[in-house]
Amino acid sequence: MHRAARRRLIVAAAGLLVLGVAGGVLYAVQSPEGIAAPAHVAACESPMSQLPRSVGGQPSTEATVAEGTDPRDVRQWGDPAIIATCGWPALGPTTDQCLDVDGVDWVAAPLTDGTRFTTFGRDPAIEVLVPRAYDPAPLLLPAFGAAAKALPSNNRTCS
Repeated sequence: MHRAARRRLIVAAAGLLVLGVAGGVLYAVQSPEGIAAPAHVAACESPMSQLPRSVGGQPSTEATVAEGTDPRDVRQWGDPAIIATCGWPALGPTTDQCLDVDGVDWVAAPLTDGTRFTTFGRDPAIEVLVPRAYDPAPLLLPAFGAAAKALPSNNRTCS
Protein backbone atom coordinates (compact mmCIF):
# COMPACT_ATOMS: atom_id res chain seq x y z
CA MET A 1 0.00 0.00 0.00
CA HIS A 2 1.33 3.44 -0.88
CA ARG A 3 2.25 5.80 1.93
CA ALA A 4 -0.46 8.35 0.94
CA ALA A 5 -3.14 5.64 0.81
CA ARG A 6 -2.05 4.31 4.20
CA ARG A 7 -2.19 7.83 5.64
CA ARG A 8 -5.76 8.29 4.29
CA LEU A 9 -6.77 4.98 5.88
CA ILE A 10 -5.33 6.00 9.24
CA VAL A 11 -7.21 9.31 9.09
CA ALA A 12 -10.40 7.44 8.14
CA ALA A 13 -9.84 5.00 11.01
CA ALA A 14 -9.52 7.89 13.46
CA GLY A 15 -12.78 9.31 12.11
CA LEU A 16 -14.48 5.95 12.57
CA LEU A 17 -13.33 5.79 16.18
CA VAL A 18 -14.96 9.17 16.79
CA LEU A 19 -18.13 8.04 15.00
CA GLY A 20 -18.16 4.85 17.04
CA VAL A 21 -18.13 6.78 20.29
CA ALA A 22 -20.72 9.30 19.10
CA GLY A 23 -22.83 6.88 17.05
CA GLY A 24 -24.15 4.71 19.83
CA VAL A 25 -25.60 1.23 19.42
CA LEU A 26 -26.34 0.01 15.88
CA TYR A 27 -25.73 -3.72 15.56
CA ALA A 28 -23.73 -6.48 17.22
CA VAL A 29 -20.81 -8.04 15.37
CA GLN A 30 -21.73 -11.60 16.36
CA SER A 31 -24.83 -13.47 17.46
CA PRO A 32 -25.06 -16.56 19.70
CA GLU A 33 -27.18 -18.24 16.99
CA GLY A 34 -24.32 -18.04 14.51
CA ILE A 35 -23.44 -15.87 11.57
CA ALA A 36 -26.28 -15.01 9.22
CA ALA A 37 -26.02 -14.13 5.54
CA PRO A 38 -28.67 -13.59 2.88
CA ALA A 39 -29.81 -16.41 0.60
CA HIS A 40 -26.96 -17.81 -1.49
CA VAL A 41 -26.36 -16.19 -4.87
CA ALA A 42 -24.06 -17.65 -7.51
CA ALA A 43 -22.30 -14.30 -7.94
CA CYS A 44 -20.70 -14.82 -4.48
CA GLU A 45 -18.97 -18.12 -5.32
CA SER A 46 -15.91 -16.70 -7.10
CA PRO A 47 -15.38 -13.76 -4.71
CA MET A 48 -15.65 -15.93 -1.60
CA SER A 49 -13.08 -18.34 -3.05
CA GLN A 50 -10.64 -15.41 -3.33
CA LEU A 51 -10.67 -14.50 0.35
CA PRO A 52 -7.28 -14.81 2.07
CA ARG A 53 -6.16 -17.56 4.45
CA SER A 54 -5.27 -14.91 7.04
CA VAL A 55 -6.39 -11.35 7.77
CA GLY A 56 -4.37 -9.02 9.96
CA GLY A 57 -2.18 -11.95 10.97
CA GLN A 58 -5.24 -13.92 12.10
CA PRO A 59 -5.77 -17.38 10.58
CA SER A 60 -9.03 -18.50 9.05
CA THR A 61 -11.22 -20.37 11.54
CA GLU A 62 -14.36 -22.45 11.14
CA ALA A 63 -17.51 -20.34 11.26
CA THR A 64 -20.74 -21.31 12.99
CA VAL A 65 -23.56 -20.22 10.69
CA ALA A 66 -27.16 -19.47 11.56
CA GLU A 67 -29.87 -21.80 10.36
CA GLY A 68 -30.69 -21.08 6.72
CA THR A 69 -27.28 -19.54 5.95
CA ASP A 70 -25.16 -21.21 3.28
CA PRO A 71 -21.67 -21.80 4.77
CA ARG A 72 -20.11 -20.95 1.37
CA ASP A 73 -21.13 -17.34 1.98
CA VAL A 74 -19.37 -16.94 5.35
CA ARG A 75 -15.69 -16.79 6.35
CA GLN A 76 -14.03 -15.76 9.60
CA TRP A 77 -10.56 -15.13 10.98
CA GLY A 78 -9.21 -14.90 14.51
CA ASP A 79 -10.80 -14.62 17.94
CA PRO A 80 -12.70 -12.37 18.32
CA ALA A 81 -13.72 -13.14 14.76
CA ILE A 82 -13.34 -10.88 11.76
CA ILE A 83 -16.33 -11.98 9.65
CA ALA A 84 -16.99 -11.69 5.92
CA THR A 85 -20.35 -12.54 4.38
CA CYS A 86 -21.56 -12.25 0.80
CA GLY A 87 -24.94 -11.89 -0.86
CA TRP A 88 -26.14 -8.61 0.62
CA PRO A 89 -28.20 -6.26 -1.55
CA ALA A 90 -26.19 -3.50 -3.20
CA LEU A 91 -26.16 -0.29 -1.18
CA GLY A 92 -27.95 2.71 -2.58
CA PRO A 93 -26.86 6.33 -2.22
CA THR A 94 -25.68 7.03 1.31
CA THR A 95 -24.32 9.80 3.49
CA ASP A 96 -22.33 7.27 5.55
CA GLN A 97 -18.55 7.42 5.44
CA CYS A 98 -17.23 5.85 2.24
CA LEU A 99 -13.60 4.83 1.72
CA ASP A 100 -11.72 3.98 -1.47
CA VAL A 101 -9.21 1.25 -0.61
CA ASP A 102 -7.06 0.08 -3.50
CA GLY A 103 -9.84 0.74 -6.02
CA VAL A 104 -12.65 -0.77 -3.95
CA ASP A 105 -15.24 1.47 -2.30
CA TRP A 106 -16.40 0.52 1.21
CA VAL A 107 -19.13 2.10 3.33
CA ALA A 108 -18.21 2.14 7.02
CA ALA A 109 -20.74 1.96 9.84
CA PRO A 110 -19.72 2.02 13.51
CA LEU A 111 -21.01 -0.83 15.66
CA THR A 112 -21.13 -1.10 19.44
CA ASP A 113 -18.17 -3.48 19.35
CA GLY A 114 -16.42 -2.69 16.07
CA THR A 115 -17.06 -1.56 12.51
CA ARG A 116 -19.12 -2.92 9.62
CA PHE A 117 -17.73 -2.37 6.12
CA THR A 118 -19.93 -3.02 3.08
CA THR A 119 -18.74 -2.91 -0.50
CA PHE A 120 -20.21 0.00 -2.42
CA GLY A 121 -20.77 -0.17 -6.16
CA ARG A 122 -20.94 -4.00 -6.12
CA ASP A 123 -24.03 -6.17 -6.54
CA PRO A 124 -24.29 -8.33 -4.52
CA ALA A 125 -22.25 -6.82 -1.70
CA ILE A 126 -19.71 -8.25 0.73
CA GLU A 127 -20.01 -7.22 4.36
CA VAL A 128 -16.98 -7.35 6.66
CA LEU A 129 -17.42 -7.09 10.43
CA VAL A 130 -14.28 -6.07 12.31
CA PRO A 131 -14.24 -6.20 16.12
CA ARG A 132 -12.76 -3.19 17.92
CA ALA A 133 -9.80 -5.40 18.99
CA TYR A 134 -8.38 -4.97 15.45
CA ASP A 135 -8.57 -1.16 15.26
CA PRO A 136 -7.70 0.72 13.15
CA ALA A 137 -10.13 -1.47 11.21
CA PRO A 138 -9.75 0.13 7.74
CA LEU A 139 -6.17 -1.15 7.60
CA LEU A 140 -7.59 -4.68 7.20
CA LEU A 141 -9.62 -3.86 4.07
CA PRO A 142 -6.85 -4.48 1.50
CA ALA A 143 -7.07 -8.20 2.40
CA PHE A 144 -10.60 -8.23 0.96
CA GLY A 145 -9.78 -6.34 -2.24
CA ALA A 146 -9.47 -9.29 -4.64
CA ALA A 147 -12.78 -10.77 -3.48
CA ALA A 148 -14.55 -7.41 -3.70
CA LYS A 149 -13.19 -6.75 -7.19
CA ALA A 150 -14.56 -10.14 -8.30
CA LEU A 151 -18.13 -8.99 -7.54
CA PRO A 152 -20.17 -7.56 -10.40
CA SER A 153 -20.02 -3.75 -10.52
CA ASN A 154 -23.13 -1.57 -10.57
CA ASN A 155 -21.04 1.50 -11.53
CA ARG A 156 -21.69 3.42 -8.31
CA THR A 157 -18.71 5.04 -6.62
CA CYS A 158 -18.07 6.86 -3.37
CA SER A 159 -17.57 10.21 -5.06
